[in-house]
Amino acid sequence: MTGSPPPERPRPARDPGLQPERTRLAWRRTTLSCTLVAILAGRQLVQHRAPGPVTVVAAALVMLVWIAFVAAAHVRMRAMCDGRPPALSARTALTLAACTCALAVLGAAILI
Repeated sequence: MTGSPPPERPRPARDPGLQPERTRLAWRRTTLSCTLVAILAGRQLVQHRAPGPVTVVAAALVMLVWIAFVAAAHVRMRAMCDGRPPALSARTALTLAACTCALAVLGAAILI
């Protein structure tokens, strides 16, 4: 049979259920863990009697990276409020991955 293709069925309205809420909570947990890293970096800086320039610069960079991470995560959490949130952009994903890697490297630099 060489007939026309079957007609497309209409898609039902999307029911996101609790998925957006779970995703928002995951972003909050991730933001809290990055905040903890920033606080521990600050604590390490305060505990040194005479911190070296590397430690001071690393702690300052941790705070800047933390601010960038919180800002990017906040943008994503706000997007989750929509009925159908947009896909995570490559720019935001790259920013978040870079912040995570930078926090790990800077945290190690402060401890050494």
